[in-house]
Amino acid sequence: MSELTGKTALITGSTTGIGRATAYALAARGAGVVVTGRDAQRGEEVVQKIQADGGSARFVAADLTNPDDVARLAREAGEVDVLVNNAGVGSFGPSADITGEQYDAMLDANVRAVYQLTTALAPKMAERGSGSVINVSSGAAVIGDVNNAVYAATKAAVSSLTRAWAAEYGPSGVRVNTVAPGPVLTSAPEQYLRGYIPLIPLRRFAQPEDVAQVIAFLAGPGASFVSGAHIPVDGGLTAVEPPKPGYL
Repeated sequence: MSELTGKTALITGSTTGIGRATAYALAARGAGVVVTGRDAQRGEEVVQKIQADGGSARFVAADLTNPDDVARLAREAGEVDVLVNNAGVGSFGPSADITGEQYDAMLDANVRAVYQLTTALAPKMAERGSGSVINVSSGAAVIGDVNNAVYAATKAAVSSLTRAWAAEYGPSGVRVNTVAPGPVLTSAPEQYLRGYIPLIPLRRFAQPEDVAQVIAFLAGPGASFVSGAHIPVDGGLTAVEPPKPGYL
């Protein structure tokens, strides 16, 4: 497929998990991919895989909790047509146990970096008359989730920013959407994820590729009239009432 040929895609957190799967998916569709993360070795491995498959990619190291690094990333990425704000930081536990450092890291990576990158790159997309920004939120943004208050709040903020930016940049041809994954087999232990299966109508958790394919759709011309959307990719988890004891 070549629907993104000639386009440049910047994907944060693309050395592993959903971001890495998205880098592969967009490169397979012809995009030149800017891979970014903190681990240079993993980043180069992603770049080499894309290049071995005939695609185009380069790596830019960045720590999204550092605003100077985020500003440098925006500069070094150059002219970006597709921005995928995927990277995130999560610390979980009772709210009173979350430290100031954990709180700051989640706000910095999950909200401020998204805001900083988008406001650096989306206006340039608007000047060119087209572009796509895809923010990766979470099902936690729309449900009460025990031991997850700060992370959930940051992801709800991302969803709210999506709606505001869809209104702000839409008249200039820039689409802004949110993808909200449920349980995904990335760094979380599979045993932990299996506890969600009875709550998910499709009765499985996601692979990173399940989310990446939705992001790739939003990046491409098939989603040309989709903007301001919050798209759950959670097997129905947030759409239905949890099953009651005895129903399973």
